[in-house]
Amino acid sequence: MTWMRMPGQTWLEVAASFLTMWVLMMMAMMLPSLVLTLSRYREAVRPSDEGLLGWLTLSTGLGYFSFWTLLGLPAFAVGVALAKIEMQQPALSRAVPVAAGVVVLTAGVLQLTSWKAHQLACCRKKLPCIPALRPSPARAWRHGLQIGLQCFRCCGNLMVISLVVGVMDLRAMALVAAAITAERLAPVGERVACAIGVVVAGAGLCLIARAMGLA
Repeated sequence: MTWMRMPGQTWLEVAASFLTMWVLMMMAMMLPSLVLTLSRYREAVRPSDEGLLGWLTLSTGLGYFSFWTLLGLPAFAVGVALAKIEMQQPALSRAVPVAAGVVVLTAGVLQLTSWKAHQLACCRKKLPCIPALRPSPARAWRHGLQIGLQCFRCCGNLMVISLVVGVMDLRAMALVAAAITAERLAPVGERVACAIGVVVAGAGLCLIARAMGLA
């Protein structure tokens, strides 16, 4: 189990294993859309030194994935707490499939809200001009953190699906990665986001119906 210790494991080892899987998952899912963001960043900064530009780009990417790594810590803590409750309260374990369906349904509904539309518009727009200050790796790293935060606001609902379905489930990863990439890069991303929302909400309803023995 991802959230529990195996015989002979320490909690530190479990957390390290989870964070490793988490970061690998984030890199696989976010890299397609991040490449375009980093390309726009390079165009906006344009220092005279090409070597510095490489360091700035690397620092921005590291800042971005640093944000997602830090986000993995509370995700791990919540997962461990829920797993313990499920093991100690067998009655609650029967409600887990229904709860998973509700989470997926909620993620789909959020795709159709004005909040999602606004956050997606922020992610899709071209990078604003960088202040006319000498760029530095430290500023680039902080900028990467800001990009990560904006990314979470935009696609956090879809990322939760991966946690509910199962961390490192390759099929779930591929589908969520494709959805995130499509809504950000497609010419009609807003419509794509709505279509994704309808499909995800429908999947959530199916999961709830199956968990309740209605399908």
